[in-house]
Amino acid sequence: MTDFHQSAHAVPIESVEQLVEQLHHAGKPRAEWKIGTEYEKVVVERATGRAAPFSGARGIEAVLRALAERHGWEPKEEDGRTVALARGGATITLEPGGQLELSGAQFATLHSADEELRTHVREVVGVCADFGLACLGLGIQPVSRLDEIEWVPKQRYRIMGPYMTRVGTLGQRMMKQTATVQANIDYADERDAMRKLAVGMGIAPLVNALFANSPLSDGTLNGYASFRGHIWTDTDRARCGLLPFAFSPSAGFADYVSWALDVPLYFILRDGRYRTEVTGIPFRRFLAEGAAGERATLDDWNLHLTTLFPEVRLKGYIEVRSADSQPPERMLALPALVKGVFYTADCLEAAWDLVKRWTYEEREALYRDVHRQGLDARCHGIRALELGRELHAIAEEGLRRQHALDPAGNDERRYLEPLAEALATGRTPAAELAERWNGAWDRRVERLVAHTEYRL
Repeated sequence: MTDFHQSAHAVPIESVEQLVEQLHHAGKPRAEWKIGTEYEKVVVERATGRAAPFSGARGIEAVLRALAERHGWEPKEEDGRTVALARGGATITLEPGGQLELSGAQFATLHSADEELRTHVREVVGVCADFGLACLGLGIQPVSRLDEIEWVPKQRYRIMGPYMTRVGTLGQRMMKQTATVQANIDYADERDAMRKLAVGMGIAPLVNALFANSPLSDGTLNGYASFRGHIWTDTDRARCGLLPFAFSPSAGFADYVSWALDVPLYFILRDGRYRTEVTGIPFRRFLAEGAAGERATLDDWNLHLTTLFPEVRLKGYIEVRSADSQPPERMLALPALVKGVFYTADCLEAAWDLVKRWTYEEREALYRDVHRQGLDARCHGIRALELGRELHAIAEEGLRRQHALDPAGNDERRYLEPLAEALATGRTPAAELAERWNGAWDRRVERLVAHTEYRL
């Protein structure tokens, strides 16, 4: 018999049903649903477009410390290095290559999220300017190659980085180069959650096409509308992509838990240190047998859920993860699309009607095709552009019905306007960038930076 060690406050997992029940308990009544947004951005040296270093007097760590000093953020340290900030219900964290992420507070309306984002942009742009840095509204670092980007010195990244090379060819690119915008939503109960999971998975290719914004990497055009999206296809197939079971009418929380149990662990956390004796062991085996004298706890499980990267993720709320990062004026288009579709019952069903007839093989093919072709990709002969226009109209109707007004009397449909403009022309942000890069910009990085940088 194994002797297990656990902290005084850790809750051991006694059964798989305990994990399923946790998802049931996370359901909320409709009146309490909110919308959350996570905004990642690549930070570069303005003069060169190269990735800003983490270390040094003009690096990302210095930016975090300046934000703390000037704007009241509380610094969070790891091994003596400042790696995150917290203030109110929001946090600023770093992806492995120094991509700066605002995890916004949960809001009832997008108008409140808009105020939060404007404040964030004002603070970050002002501080970055003093260090000769710029934040770019792109889905990928456009100039620096992998070996030119400094790793953020967090324990978990030191474990994940080498692991990525064993399970795919593009995982370190995902970690160090890519940036996304993500919308987080609530659910009422199991039925509502699984319907939202299915719809989110179903429209994932359309969301990626609508927000495709990563055509430039390593200093040149890469041949993709969303290279960020393509990178996920060879990061770690055990934990990424579309989930076939999500499309089954009988799918429930137990199916998601079962899938997650079979995904290998990266690590567990004990006394503030990440333990690697479990790396590569499926959680199901860790739960059954333990490892290195440790017994699986709910903390271990909840940490594990954050290391799963499907296009739509379930962990007590639902995360829609299919969009490339955007410039500030387009950032709220993604949560607006999601709120309009997912928080109005008829609109959720209308979105499902768009995609419900496809086979899983057709879904997978479109998912891969949009990464390269964007809105020109087709399923059943129908362009993603036409499907995207229908999805946009559904979201508009949802937001119209929700009727959340700002002080000027405008509802949340105004956050969809940048998306409507792109759909009218039929061109993704990636297509516009590629055309300018080969044309008016004459492949000059300083012009790319000037066009895509965040401004006050």
